[in-house]
Amino acid sequence: MQLDLSKLENSIGYSFRNEKLLENALTHSSYINEKSHLKNNERLEFLGDAVLELVTSDFLYRNYPDKTEGELTKVRAKIVCTDSLAKASAKHRFGSYMNMGKGEENTGGRERKSILANTFEAIVGAVYLDGGLSPARSMILQLLEETILHAAEGNLILDYKTKLQEIAQQKPESTLEYTIEKETGPEHNKIFHVHLYYNGVVIGVGKGSNKKEAEQEAAYHGLVDLGVLYEA
Repeated sequence: MQLDLSKLENSIGYSFRNEKLLENALTHSSYINEKSHLKNNERLEFLGDAVLELVTSDFLYRNYPDKTEGELTKVRAKIVCTDSLAKASAKHRFGSYMNMGKGEENTGGRERKSILANTFEAIVGAVYLDGGLSPARSMILQLLEETILHAAEGNLILDYKTKLQEIAQQKPESTLEYTIEKETGPEHNKIFHVHLYYNGVVIGVGKGSNKKEAEQEAAYHGLVDLGVLYEA
């Protein structure tokens, strides 16, 4: 797959001197099995995870002097969690740029939260190696700005099912129901497809590698449909 990396570079606000690092960051391990001369992004992911924690910790420490160590830890955990990083990756279409094996791609790999989050970390690691801490910090704060602000202000919703349940309980006659419409993929790597019914009407759909993940995604779209959240 020939990648137009310039579009991705524009999206993250950084131009690589060594584009092999970016290609490395975008190469999933499933692709290595088919094209063994390439490196996967797992080592860059490891590095990027550490840079991400440092940058967010430094930002929170400097900008929220009244928060305790415990409060800062909780805020940081929300910022660097899989859901937050996957959402940022999806917004900037990182999945569409990835080198990925056909098997992984055919089972929804380009949209899988864990892969998107890992790719975000790998790109952070690549930027750090290519240009140092300053551009890595700029990229992180640019791409996660909204998430950081919402998390610090206590307005970041991660448990969408619980939030939706709280809304529904305000009207005792309301009903919420999650139904598995179908299962796709091989037995060892299934994708669950869920529909969310609110008072008998579908207001959200979701898919995931397990029922909980699929239901959370459906609940997120349900909250968007109800006007509680806005699509990123």
